[in-house]
Amino acid sequence: MSLNHKCRLSRRQDSVMRNHTVTTFILLGLTDEPQLKTLVFIFLFLTYMLSVTGNLTIISLTSTDSHLKTAMYFFLQNFSFLEIAFTSACIPKYLYNIATGDKTITYNSCATQLFFTDLFAVTEFFLLAAMSYDRYVAICKPLHYVTIVNHTVCRRLIFGSWLAGLLIIIPPFSLGLKLEFCDSNVIDYFFCDLAPLLKISCSETWLIEETVTVCAVLAFIMTLVCVVLSYVYILKTILQFSSAQQRKKAFSTCSSHMIVVSISYGSCIFIYVKPSPKDSLAVNKGVTILTTSIAPMLNPFIYTLRNKQVKQAFNDAIKRIALFSKN
Repeated sequence: MSLNHKCRLSRRQDSVMRNHTVTTFILLGLTDEPQLKTLVFIFLFLTYMLSVTGNLTIISLTSTDSHLKTAMYFFLQNFSFLEIAFTSACIPKYLYNIATGDKTITYNSCATQLFFTDLFAVTEFFLLAAMSYDRYVAICKPLHYVTIVNHTVCRRLIFGSWLAGLLIIIPPFSLGLKLEFCDSNVIDYFFCDLAPLLKISCSETWLIEETVTVCAVLAFIMTLVCVVLSYVYILKTILQFSSAQQRKKAFSTCSSHMIVVSISYGSCIFIYVKPSPKDSLAVNKGVTILTTSIAPMLNPFIYTLRNKQVKQAFNDAIKRIALFSKN
């Protein structure tokens, strides 16, 4: 066997060994101070329970109340499901880590968590764009709303949102599976995300960083253009209304969605639109808490408090439960 062949074989074996050396990762979380850990646990536990309860309430109301059977509430139902899925993909694991003191996560579990958190996050942006289109048709073409945004179109838009999310995350995720981890398995984050994984990888990360940037910007621009165009036409239409009552009603119809869109896109700007995913992890932790824990908790309240039909459906449900409990 030639010396060059031996060297190539040795390098290949070394690469395989390095790639399989790390079978578990250690998640550092948000803090190491015991008192702060307790406060973080209580805060995240409460926000998680409120998020799941609130979004399940929205799903239940939109499924059972006959007044909430329009396309708008069908989208809201799917958005609530996404919110539950997204927050459940990362928060329960971190709560378990705090409660037990076990900070480890296996390589396969880490990859699974990374895949689903990214899928749910990206799909959410496409769904928000679809919801913006729904509001555009409802306000700008009210006479044709039922015809244009029928049940078939709604299902296609939902399916398209999931498919677009999947297609966006596959390239960077596939490259991420090829990352090698030589010396460190300590992730400076509270769940498996690509940026902190890139920081500890001993592989060349230029290609995956560029792929992440391209895919993130593509998803961001595509959905943002749809949202902005929808609301430009909505605003033009509303300003043409002669009645102040009509304008107020139209604005109230869109205000909840506009607040949610602002939170989602504002968070995205801080986390993903950066030159390098290896930078600003400390800033990301705080903003990620907003997107993974606080926003999913707030969204049901935003839609409930600013929507008369949802509030009425909620009150009717409470009355039915009270009546049932008396009997």
